[in-house]
Amino acid sequence: MMHWPQLLSTQRFSSSSDQQDIRSAFQRDYDRIIFSSPFRRLQNKTQVFPLPGSVFVHNRLTHSLEVASVGRSIARIVSRELIKKTPGLAPTALSEIDTIVSSACLAHDLGNPPFGHSGEKAISSYFEEGAGKMLKDQIPADQWSDLINFEGNANAFRTLTHQFNGRRKGGFSLTYATLASLVKYPYPSFNNGDRKKYGIFNSEIPGFEIVAKGCGLIKKSSAELVYSRHPLVYLVEAADDISYLIMDMEDAHKLRILSTEQTESMLSAFHDQDDEAFANYKDRIYKEVTDTNERIAFLRATAINRLVKAVSSLFVTHEEEILAGVFKGSLVDYLNEDLKNAMDASRKLSVKAIYNHPEVVKIELTGFHVLGTLMEEFSQAVLAPETNYHRKLQSLLPAQFTPQKTDTYTKLQSVLDFISGMTDLYAMQLYKDLRGIES
Repeated sequence: MMHWPQLLSTQRFSSSSDQQDIRSAFQRDYDRIIFSSPFRRLQNKTQVFPLPGSVFVHNRLTHSLEVASVGRSIARIVSRELIKKTPGLAPTALSEIDTIVSSACLAHDLGNPPFGHSGEKAISSYFEEGAGKMLKDQIPADQWSDLINFEGNANAFRTLTHQFNGRRKGGFSLTYATLASLVKYPYPSFNNGDRKKYGIFNSEIPGFEIVAKGCGLIKKSSAELVYSRHPLVYLVEAADDISYLIMDMEDAHKLRILSTEQTESMLSAFHDQDDEAFANYKDRIYKEVTDTNERIAFLRATAINRLVKAVSSLFVTHEEEILAGVFKGSLVDYLNEDLKNAMDASRKLSVKAIYNHPEVVKIELTGFHVLGTLMEEFSQAVLAPETNYHRKLQSLLPAQFTPQKTDTYTKLQSVLDFISGMTDLYAMQLYKDLRGIES
């Protein structure tokens, strides 16, 4: 069984103590993330739709801020209920659950490469299907699995904890509680059976084990290095699930991919059709608000509000299973039938009409071409720097990404650190520069 006092550890990664500050340890985590360069770069990373455009849609930065807002709301309800449910627990620690969750929400996409999720696929494809395939025999199997299944979740943990050249030990030096709350998949890529995703690169296993032990996470399998999730991961995951699904539909409406009728129908499904009080409230709002986008925003806000209340209640209900490490699935899997049906219907529509829309497919294809080229160029530069051309390419790698070891895996990781941190615009411009294409 996991215990809240240890789960909410304020111990910092690779740091023994904190300076005295008006802020709490978890508030410092939040500030370190929001003032960081990797966080700012999210403003020029694709969420779903191409950027920029005449209609402002979500990028990774606005998405992360909204997830943090939703996560904070969920966590505040959970905190209030846990304090009432278990008065023996220290209220000061439990009252900061919202800060921990919102910090992890802010950081959850820090490891995502340019061009959305297609960027992950482009990097993986370079090693699995492209020119990088020939490197397989030079790299141990447990490290090779990281490369052929590049995972933004695992890269976020690395971004926050790795000591890059010239940077401080421990990366952002966040608290164990915040770091553990970020790791949605607490196991590495190898020996993962039917699990499609993972949360820890081979190189970060020692660091994650320190965090896991510090928070008292349950080790479920020694052979596969599988741990139970930190309980607050469920809140971060729910906030992300709610935010991207609802907000993607709102973006699609603004871009006229979804009609007003479709969008209203999908968002209205999140409300009890027999709820007379809500029906009257909606009528009052609609009489005052005639702007279509504002009406959609109203439905979006009320749908999120209902989902926030539902998942927070589910967490409190299933707290014992979660602390025991036996809870299966995600919180949204346990929504009542009406809400679950609404989520499923929205997800199906999004896959059909949004994620496979030509404009989205185009940005994915661009990502494959641009990132595939950059991977090939810089991988060869670090692995075979004998030519003048490759030496010049190496000079473009910032000093912080200089390989710290001579093995092939570490050298390739330095390239991945460089490329995954790029914005869409920088990646595109560098590609054009290397190809001699005028902007």
